[in-house]
Amino acid sequence: MKAAMRACLILISLLSANLAGHAHAADSALLPPSVREMLEAAIANGSETDIATVAKIARQTNPQSADEIQRLVNSWKDRTKATRDTVIREARFTELWTGRVEAGGFRSTGSTSEIGISANATATRTGLQWSHKLTAAADYRRANGVTSRERYFAGYEPRYEFDPRGFVYGLAQFERDTSIGYDERYTGSIGVGYKIIMSKPLDLSADIGPSVRHAKYLIGERETKLGARGSMALAWRISPLVTFKQTAAAYAESDVLSLNSLTSMETKVATRWAAAISYNVQYESETLLAARNFNTLSRLTLSYDF
Repeated sequence: MKAAMRACLILISLLSANLAGHAHAADSALLPPSVREMLEAAIANGSETDIATVAKIARQTNPQSADEIQRLVNSWKDRTKATRDTVIREARFTELWTGRVEAGGFRSTGSTSEIGISANATATRTGLQWSHKLTAAADYRRANGVTSRERYFAGYEPRYEFDPRGFVYGLAQFERDTSIGYDERYTGSIGVGYKIIMSKPLDLSADIGPSVRHAKYLIGERETKLGARGSMALAWRISPLVTFKQTAAAYAESDVLSLNSLTSMETKVATRWAAAISYNVQYESETLLAARNFNTLSRLTLSYDF
């Protein structure tokens, strides 16, 4: 009796598997060979934009095969992610860095002799959970033998993502800004952040944490202050060629409020080249040399991604 029941269960399992196989084959058959070949060719090329476009058209023209089309796309995504994760996991720290260099400036002679230079460089390494960002910037302006602006900046920001949206950050940076009166200013901060919006057209994140800043003034005085730091970063990809960006960082201490904001509109001019117009606002509520300092700077720059 038990043998007969076991045989019946085996027979039922085989029939179920056979029916499932026929159902899957029927689903696959719904996708015309020509459409399948077109989608597989896009997948073989590896361009996410091409794959998304072909898959969208395939679903519109073959709605009955939407599930099969999605299975093909998902399979490509899984393979791509697995390959990417393996490459990142096995790479050395000196590998996988990407970056950008941008510069702008002007030079005038005649009744007025003036020169202005603006340069910025960033390098970023993104891992599975850790990311590292290096930044350096310089603004210099001199007219008729008098330097009206001299600002240098360097920073390092490591970040650890403990889930897809949340992260912990660290920050170490150096500034020199003679227009405000700082010969040197060092900043350290740690804190937490959150990716508020994550989408193809729009990204928005914010972070906050305690900070400590040590400043040496041009007059030789030094001071160290504890406070709080907060920052935000927004990127809105208006089109494949145009991106709007807004970044800002603020420091609040017992008697000082600092704010630095950068608004820019960027357009691609080639695969790696882009042109941007930006507007920078820098505010210091109080320093040893001035009760209040408010500066703005508009720039037109050309950048190169590597």
